[in-house]
Amino acid sequence: MSDGPAGPRGPARPDDVVELRVHGVSAPSAAQVLARPLVHQVAGDRSAGFFRPRPPCAEVTGPSGLTTVEAYRWSDLPSGTAVRTLSLLFLLPFMLLNVAVWMRPGDPPSDAVVRSLCRVLGLSLTVLFVLAAAGIALDLVAWQCMSSPACLSGRNWLSWLGERPAGLRLAVLSLVPAAAIGLIWWGSTRPGRAFTAFRPPEGTASRHPLSTVGQWEAEPLVGRLRSIHIAAAFATLDVSLLAARAAQGASAATVVLAVATAAVLATCVVLLCTPPLIDQAPANRQLDRAARVLRMIAIGLTIVVPAHLLAAPTRWHEGGGLPGYGSTLTCLFVAHFGLLAALAAVLLFSRGRQPGRQPLIGLGTLAAAATATGIAVAFSAEIVHVAADFLDRSAATAEGMVPRAPRPYTWAIYGFFRAALITLVVAGLVTLISRPGRSRTAAAIVARDFPDAPAEAMPRLRQVQQAIVRARFTERLFPLAVLYAGLIGLGAATTAIDLLALYPGDALERNVQVPAGLVDFAIRLGGYTIAATMLGLVVGGIFAYRTAAFRRYVGVLWDLATFWPRAAHPFAPPCYAERAVPELARRITYLVGSGNAVLIAGYSHGSVLVAATILQLPPQVSGRVALLTYCSPLRRFYARLFPAYIDDDMMQEVGDRVGWRWLNLWRDTDGIGGWIFSPHRPDEPVTVTGPSATVDRRLRDPSDLVAPPGDSVPPPIKGHWPYEDEPFTEATRELAERLREPTDPGPDPADRAGP
Repeated sequence: MSDGPAGPRGPARPDDVVELRVHGVSAPSAAQVLARPLVHQVAGDRSAGFFRPRPPCAEVTGPSGLTTVEAYRWSDLPSGTAVRTLSLLFLLPFMLLNVAVWMRPGDPPSDAVVRSLCRVLGLSLTVLFVLAAAGIALDLVAWQCMSSPACLSGRNWLSWLGERPAGLRLAVLSLVPAAAIGLIWWGSTRPGRAFTAFRPPEGTASRHPLSTVGQWEAEPLVGRLRSIHIAAAFATLDVSLLAARAAQGASAATVVLAVATAAVLATCVVLLCTPPLIDQAPANRQLDRAARVLRMIAIGLTIVVPAHLLAAPTRWHEGGGLPGYGSTLTCLFVAHFGLLAALAAVLLFSRGRQPGRQPLIGLGTLAAAATATGIAVAFSAEIVHVAADFLDRSAATAEGMVPRAPRPYTWAIYGFFRAALITLVVAGLVTLISRPGRSRTAAAIVARDFPDAPAEAMPRLRQVQQAIVRARFTERLFPLAVLYAGLIGLGAATTAIDLLALYPGDALERNVQVPAGLVDFAIRLGGYTIAATMLGLVVGGIFAYRTAAFRRYVGVLWDLATFWPRAAHPFAPPCYAERAVPELARRITYLVGSGNAVLIAGYSHGSVLVAATILQLPPQVSGRVALLTYCSPLRRFYARLFPAYIDDDMMQEVGDRVGWRWLNLWRDTDGIGGWIFSPHRPDEPVTVTGPSATVDRRLRDPSDLVAPPGDSVPPPIKGHWPYEDEPFTEATRELAERLREPTDPGPDPADRAGP
């Protein structure tokens, strides 16, 4: 990052207050963040940077007239929109699994166990990715289709290999899953944005866990995880080939190769279950070398195993599906259930030792991990089923059987549909049951805000009330996510029924008296639902690439998830906070060092970036900083989803570091942001005392019910939209004036934080 010389690219004039605005997810442009038509960049590069209004064409001061406005635009850091188009589909399970490890509760005894379970579960998703590619290339094409004249008829691109021995077909088409592994390996090593990271002097940064985001070098950890996952991926491919060979009669060479492959997989699991070996300091090159050696051994085995298939006797007993493939899938799905059950047990036990915790706090790890697993299984099952339908000529013929997808995938689709259907039904019931209570609360808020509403404003009053009713539903999403997690785990467990060689329809008709036709219809409908979801992600990515307005909605999940570093899955998208947080800290330090005070205004998710940044500022810098947050999800979402990183201690320390020059603006119509310390409603008792009681300020929304003089429409209901109104201007003016007052820096706020 280049700060540039003094002048157009330099800081504001000495003793000025710089209002540094940090936007939320997917901001369209710096001009909109600054509310100025013409802006110019004063620091940063094309991916992220700092902007100010162009002086000859616009006022450079903020609405209060007491600050010089500047914006930090970071929305291009998470990923380019073209990459996001495909990544939304293929990287979504890996991304959610990586977020799950950051949702763990702040309980040191269970921390290592939760991390290990999440990482092993992430490894199983990599194994599933390879098995899906092997299912198409090896099972459907090489084994089933190429042994069926009916399937090969009219397909010259396959028939050239159809008359060859099965070992040759498997060896040649094993290049397809190997290429898929190489592709995702290449994608995970995509270099991050080059920048000079800010590192605070020793002892000045906070010791709170949130301050580690953007402060530590993540590449050694990601590199070790990447090597382990690549080794497991190639070993999974070897298992598929060796299982098919062993079904024809296991030779001594087959047994030796199988033992070596099993040893590679076991070593991968052991390494992931030993956090000190993975989370070691970057200077430990021996661990990096050991992980790379394991990867090279797995690659070497992948070269030897196909050669073994070619050298083995040419007589193969063909028929049905690829030997061993279906049982491998079933064992993987049962392992998913075991890992999710173990994760649930650890999280619930941890909660039991911490009395007074809010309901469901800390269970976000389970919900995110189960959702990632369910999506990965559903997508893999649907892709294999689509490939089987493409190869299917019709029904079975005298010349051979047409390709069929393995039964475990059919059970997986049924489990996905069952979980999705039950969750939707429960969500509908929760919506209906909770609506009267939410309506009563909304009516009380509206009656307090507009006690003397005129009769002609009654329709508008009802619109405001409905907006509050919708905004208060977000609290009900957390129990629904936990419910879905339990149903996904149950679906993984029922896949074990495949070991009895039964299809879902036959099993349920025999044991539960459910008509097989109804079950088959549910499976088909589930397949259509999965296909529609996948198509929706692709179309959403395309629209996000072409339409700036649509990109705001598509990019929300992406930007929120990629805020966290890759600590559980190396194929997740890179973390933009590793640049954004140090870059913000460096810019603020530069401005303060140039004789300016800084008023940081964090909107929505930008308030999370700002909080992590303040924890990294030294006292002599944070003593010249004020904080304005608005539409902030810190308390409402992040404190619930990430209790180990966003908690009362963190927010108290942020307040201490800025000398409690902190205001938080929030509205009841906002479904995402909210209060941080206390709602401060007039009819409710004060819940906090001390400096934190002065932070939260609730704003009435809308400002009025009727159109003001000179206008034909009433003021809009703003909800989660940025403020840029009179209360925002008053807040910036108050904080700017407080920054100009002489203050006593007091003790180092880092001293109050625990280790």
